[in-house]
Amino acid sequence: MDGSMIPIVAIISGCCFLAVVTIADSARKRAKHRETEESRREIAAYVAEGSISPEDAERLLSARPKASPKHDRFG
Repeated sequence: MDGSMIPIVAIISGCCFLAVVTIADSARKRAKHRETEESRREIAAYVAEGSISPEDAERLLSARPKASPKHDRFG
């Protein structure tokens, strides 16, 4: 390899890294959304069967989860 290949390899490597990060972030967001929707359906089922009151369900659905102490770099 001569010196002219180094910038090309660096650009291709950077693009590949960016693609992997973007795909991983998208998968994380999709999983989080799926879990939220599953929780909403479960709460609705509890209300339908009478296990919890609609007021309690409303409080559960409007509550925000506490921030996780884990390293959450991508929001």
